[in-house]
Amino acid sequence: MKIVVTGKNITISEKIQEAIEKKFDKFGKYFTDDVKANVVIHPERDKVKMETTIVAKGTIFRAENVSQDVFDCIDFVGDKLQAQISKYKGKMVSKNKSNESVRFEMIPEIEMPENEGTIVKTKKFKLEPMSVDEAVLQMEMLQHDFFVFLNVETDNVAVVYVRADGDYGVLDTTY
Repeated sequence: MKIVVTGKNITISEKIQEAIEKKFDKFGKYFTDDVKANVVIHPERDKVKMETTIVAKGTIFRAENVSQDVFDCIDFVGDKLQAQISKYKGKMVSKNKSNESVRFEMIPEIEMPENEGTIVKTKKFKLEPMSVDEAVLQMEMLQHDFFVFLNVETDNVAVVYVRADGDYGVLDTTY
């Protein structure tokens, strides 16, 4: 696994780089060599934010943390990723599925709660062609966190959503 550390408006010291590599080296045994971990660190007000994304053949593991100390972020994000990877293994093994980029035999077992996150409702609706601005308006009127629509500009199915910072995001699909 390759680890790419990027600093936005911050210099990544050798000590920080070594701490990240030490924490994330253990994940290397879980993935094939072509898998990449992207770590982005940037200041946020009087704190530091660390965002990490690991992409493994269609599966994305992502964790972030905001803290006063970058080393606290490294520990928190590392622990969160470890839990996600173990949970992913449990779900994939229970469904007899595999992922060529993940070495399941190396990931430690965790106990999976029996009735975790079952689908209890299915809803069908007609996709209406509209602009992104119209979709945001519809989402706000419905008081939802997201809204699925047919984007008239791209002619693709898209989703607008409210981000944690209060701004909006758009997910635009391709076929």
